Amino acid sequence: MRPILFLDSGIGSLPYGIFFHSRNPGERLICAADRANFPYGPKSRETLMELLSSLTEKLISLYDPKILGIVCNTATVSALAVLRERFPDIPIVGTVPAIKPAVLASKKRCIGVLGTQRTIDDPYITELALQYGPDCAITGEAAPDLVEFVEHHWADADTEERLEAVKPWVKRILSKGADALVLACTHFLLLKDEFQSAGGSELRIFDSVEGISRRVESLLDSRGIRSPGEEQPLSLAITGEGTLEGYWEKLAAHFKIALERI
Repeated sequence: MRPILFLDSGIGSLPYGIFFHSRNPGERLICAADRANFPYGPKSRETLMELLSSLTEKLISLYDPKILGIVCNTATVSALAVLRERFPDIPIVGTVPAIKPAVLASKKRCIGVLGTQRTIDDPYITELALQYGPDCAITGEAAPDLVEFVEHHWADADTEERLEAVKPWVKRILSKGADALVLACTHFLLLKDEFQSAGGSELRIFDSVEGISRRVESLLDSRGIRSPGEEQPLSLAITGEGTLEGYWEKLAAHFKIALERI
């Protein structure tokens, strides 16, 4: 069975993969974590285009996926157009920060956007805001330390540690007058409950998980390539050499998914 493949710089593909798989259990789904090249945020656009082109070529050769989801905002804004041009035979879905629903929902006409430096610096964020709410102010914050926390410590952290990790960012966003926060890094979705807890009724949290799932489902149906039937496994495929760090096994056990190396 040809799988669907979700690609991220690390474990950020898991919230998307788990949500999609819960709605489409008959689909074989592989979440790819590019451990070898993590993090993507500090890298230049040119570097990301090159490494993502090479990795996508390898993944297509290994798995022959019927759909590829780039479930990484940084990778999407940096390389989606190049990947679609280079691999025209496979539908590629990118991840767009949930600016539109946040702008439409904001009563204070101010939203916060939290992501990597590459995503926050990209003009695409401003373009989306101007398109859907030209009167709405955007306060963008790059949080590379939080990306590192999720990638390397989330599996070992308890609820209180996770909450403490997000509190400074929520405080900063609220201090700017925002009443909506867009999680524009897929890693941050693993802290969504903590963001909502820290923000309380003052802050609504927005992400792109459901939108990505709907887009992939639409492609499956329009192309007639859906795979109904028995439940299929969800796998986490990890790049990079050397012994895997222990938290990968903890992640696999927590989410009840299989690990494989690529």
